[in-house]
Amino acid sequence: MLNETKLLGGGMTMLGIATGALVVIPYLTVAQVKAPALLKPYSSQELRGRQQYIANGCVYCHSQQPRAKSFGSDSQRGWGRASVAADYAYDNPHLLGTMRTGPDLFNIGARQPSEQWHMGHLYQPRAYVTGSIMPSYPFLFETKAKLEAGDVEVKLPPGYAPAGQLVVARQEALDLVVYLKSMNHTYSAVEAAAPAPTADR
Repeated sequence: MLNETKLLGGGMTMLGIATGALVVIPYLTVAQVKAPALLKPYSSQELRGRQQYIANGCVYCHSQQPRAKSFGSDSQRGWGRASVAADYAYDNPHLLGTMRTGPDLFNIGARQPSEQWHMGHLYQPRAYVTGSIMPSYPFLFETKAKLEAGDVEVKLPPGYAPAGQLVVARQEALDLVVYLKSMNHTYSAVEAAAPAPTADR
């Protein structure tokens, strides 16, 4: 019985240490981090697009956290500066990602600001990136013989549109593209310090 008590006590002690090191201390470190002045809260359409990003599994293949130069070549790839905790002030849940089957999307809105590119890439990635293994998302679009009021046509490269048909983005695709374009973290990661007050002479 004594050994069982020691074993249980030791297990609870290790669980407490692990919880403190992996949960409590990191939370206290970033709990009071404020959003950078140039980072804006998501609009309602961006939030809907974010839900599409989650629902369609984008987070399984794309990260949203470029690494510092000392940890890899992310900056040389054109993915921007290393991310900091404040960059995710409005994210709930956080979509940092753990895999990089595809490129990091932290700054995809700055790297690729074209709405047409994003829509076409979602419809058929290989029309834009040769050899891409990204799945296509044709269910986010519909084909029509002619456009109706309010339709947003996707201008695909020659040979990728269905013969005699027009490809039109559904609202889900438009929302997702708005979310992707909102990922633009080109502001400075460190807020400029306020100048020290000078004494009157």
